[in-house]
Amino acid sequence: MTLERYIRLFAGIFVLASLFLAHFHSSSWLWFTVFVGFNLFQSSLTCFCPLEIILKKLGVGKVMPSSRS
Repeated sequence: MTLERYIRLFAGIFVLASLFLAHFHSSSWLWFTVFVGFNLFQSSLTCFCPLEIILKKLGVGKVMPSSRS
């Protein structure tokens, strides 16, 4: 999976989790949804994404050499 797809996956999971928590626990969790949305927005303008930096340091999304010849 590519790095971009991992970022989309994390963003989707975080948004759904915060909406779930806002519905069943406290509406204050909606601020987390705002944070994720703002982070996606600013990332599209500045190409700076904290999650991308973290995932790169963890080695996620690197293309592995194919074992086929």
